[in-house]
Amino acid sequence: MGLFVFLPFVLPLSAWPVARLAENRLHPRTATRLLTAVAAVLAVCSTLCLALLVVVGTAQLPGNPLPDGWSDPEVRAAVPYDEVAGRVAIPALLAVVAACAASAWRHVRVRLRARRALAALPPGPVAVLPEPAPYAYALPGGPGRGRVVVSAGMLAGLASAERRALFAHERAHLTGRHHRHLLLVDLAARANPFLRPLRTSVAYTAERWADEEAASVVGSRRTVARAIGRAALISRGAPVATLAGFAMAGPVPRRVAALLAPAPTGRSWTRTWTALGLAAAGTGASALSSANSAVTLFTILHAATPL
Repeated sequence: MGLFVFLPFVLPLSAWPVARLAENRLHPRTATRLLTAVAAVLAVCSTLCLALLVVVGTAQLPGNPLPDGWSDPEVRAAVPYDEVAGRVAIPALLAVVAACAASAWRHVRVRLRARRALAALPPGPVAVLPEPAPYAYALPGGPGRGRVVVSAGMLAGLASAERRALFAHERAHLTGRHHRHLLLVDLAARANPFLRPLRTSVAYTAERWADEEAASVVGSRRTVARAIGRAALISRGAPVATLAGFAMAGPVPRRVAALLAPAPTGRSWTRTWTALGLAAAGTGASALSSANSAVTLFTILHAATPL
């Protein structure tokens, strides 16, 4: 296999162009799903290869309970610098597991704390908190698909039509299960730092997805754009950073500009000879190469294991 064993760790770099192009050329719904899937596949491949490198690099150590066949010279020859790679892969794999576990626990803890804070309120799809700080976010889970949490300060700063846009936006987050996409790309970025641009892109496309859904409900793209801009001006940020908020910092000007432009087409996929199609094809080839390296290394270990 040679140096191809290490491809899954660097091939995620090929996903950067498709992330940038998907933000601008695909419908936000399609872009969110595509980038989430790409990030998940590349993260799984790199983590699997990392685990297999640990096995190959440490199987020959005295006292190791792994099968003796995994320490054969033929197996070690498939991995360049197997001893160094194996020893380096151990702390790297532990760091990946710890980072992913911490991220998943943080998401769970935030949702549990938010639910406890809303336990005293009457059940319903909307929870209005009597707080002057302006914020709004979608809280998944619980009865139905979740609840829309909004403060009195946010409602006081918006006009009637803008409030409708706010609620439509947050309901779109719940209906589209955007929290799952955000969690997946966050875990992928923790597993492989080269996937962090995809996490940023999915955070933006998920907001754009909700913006477009809100515009279709309200019937006015300009109203949604005005609501986003005004909410961003009065908001000091949602109190929970891991949940999708209405006035997310950073991409607000891009979201407003996109809403003032013509609506994106409903066509989900572009033609293969367009720039995005070529970038997507390259990223798909990278994902297949990563999967091939992982499967080949696994096959070598399986063949070296006596029945």
